[in-house]
Amino acid sequence: MNTFSLPAPAKLNLFLHITGRRADGYHLLQTVFQFIEEADTLHFSLRDDGQITLLPELAGVPAEQNLIVRAARLLQAETACTLGADIRLEKRLPMGGGIGGGSSDAATALLGLNRLWSLQLDEDRLATLGLKLGADVPVFVRGRAAFAEGVGEHLTPVEIPEPYYLVLTPKAHVSTAEVFNHADLTRSTPAITLAAFLGGGTLPSLRNDCENVVRKQAPEVDAALTWLGLHGPAKMTGTGACCFLECADRETAEARLASSPIPGFVTRGRNRSPAHIALEALST
Repeated sequence: MNTFSLPAPAKLNLFLHITGRRADGYHLLQTVFQFIEEADTLHFSLRDDGQITLLPELAGVPAEQNLIVRAARLLQAETACTLGADIRLEKRLPMGGGIGGGSSDAATALLGLNRLWSLQLDEDRLATLGLKLGADVPVFVRGRAAFAEGVGEHLTPVEIPEPYYLVLTPKAHVSTAEVFNHADLTRSTPAITLAAFLGGGTLPSLRNDCENVVRKQAPEVDAALTWLGLHGPAKMTGTGACCFLECADRETAEARLASSPIPGFVTRGRNRSPAHIALEALST
């Protein structure tokens, strides 16, 4: 199959605890990643000349710095592949929103090009390559909701409820580096166990340790969390700016979105990545 399309789904961090900091400055985390149905789309077409093209270019991101192109170049280098690809990106996910758009695009590029070029690399090798592109890329490569530890690379698949979410997308730019370097960031949350998260033990209040810092830096995020909090336990994903609320059903989520002063979308949580589901469909 020389031409096909795959989704690059977003994710939510259902909580994000910072449990320590390594000597190299990287933070130790515990989080749960769950995919959602909202997604970018990557369209792949085979080339036989080794060239990689990506259209359209994202504003302010030179093509060779785009994670999609970097993923393609990395895959070529690791496999000595002489084939190329034309890739067209339909960008729906907000950039810098904490929902993993860039990481998911990179992972879908690895998954799609692995198929387009008939490389037959297994999931472990693709995930190892993905880690070179970013700490969140492996979870998208593996395609299963996961309890994550370390810097986010130690993943344990989990089966959890798949509710509807109202996700708000405040117009704020949040610098992940500034958040993680902030003096007020909590870096000593006690670690929890997976069994406790799944209901087998006493569990402290789950939260996002970045939230307090981000609310001070970005009043738009504070406003989104405050408004969502009127309707239930509001959460921020990643280092923001997107915030979300679990809802009983789609109708409830859509009614709340209709009354929201902040833009957003309604989606559903998924324990299996829509990218992997689409890949499997191509094989049938």
